[in-house]
Amino acid sequence: MASTVSDGDGAADRYRRAQRGLTRLLLRDVGRLWRLFSPAQPALFPDWLEAASEVVARYGDMSASLAAEFYDAQRADADVDGAFTVPLADAVPDQAEASLRWATHDVWPAEGEAEAGRDPLASRLAVAERRTEAVTQKLVADQGRETVRRAVREDRQAVGYARAAALKACAFCRLMASRGMAYKSAGTAGRDANDRFSGDASVAKFHDDCHCGIIPVFRGQRFELSAHAQEWDRLYREYAAPFPGDQLRRFRRAIAEHG
Repeated sequence: MASTVSDGDGAADRYRRAQRGLTRLLLRDVGRLWRLFSPAQPALFPDWLEAASEVVARYGDMSASLAAEFYDAQRADADVDGAFTVPLADAVPDQAEASLRWATHDVWPAEGEAEAGRDPLASRLAVAERRTEAVTQKLVADQGRETVRRAVREDRQAVGYARAAALKACAFCRLMASRGMAYKSAGTAGRDANDRFSGDASVAKFHDDCHCGIIPVFRGQRFELSAHAQEWDRLYREYAAPFPGDQLRRFRRAIAEHG
């Protein structure tokens, strides 16, 4: 008899909590490093950028290790044949640097731009700090998610994966989670579901401050939506599915009114 795996089972919840715990430690260290960010000394920015990138790389490796441990445990529970070594996803230094530059680019005026008329420096710094926290969280979480995705692609005993979203996740994440084990190909994952989540990182898109996890499914297993994901699927089918081109907006409204 096929075993059942779900986005709402205990293992998925524990893994998501472990990754969120890692995020808390990451943001603690990012906050400490932010004290060294000096808008009055732009010449020191490269040193801050290098240090922040190193923090992202260190925590990204920990995220990948957590993901590999989770995958190994799920594979053992599935009792499939053969050994498999999970390939750990690597950090992407250029991506980290580009994200951190984007997060802080409004602190200083662009070349030829006058300081007068811009938001107060304190406001710009606050925005830059929030953006820095958001992009570093995504970079680290993505390294763990990519580890699971890569393992599913390379493991002959894996048949696909599903998205596990928290109860308070955004409408897009809830919609993606409600599709169940639909992420073996771009066509079933809905790559163009929303332009804001386009990119080449994954057929399952993730945004800043997204804590969704990926659940592998193996041969002989049956994936079953959790009760809350089943409810999201019901809301989508009833209130959004009949309206191509307007589905995400209608799904978001359905959650607000009925979720």
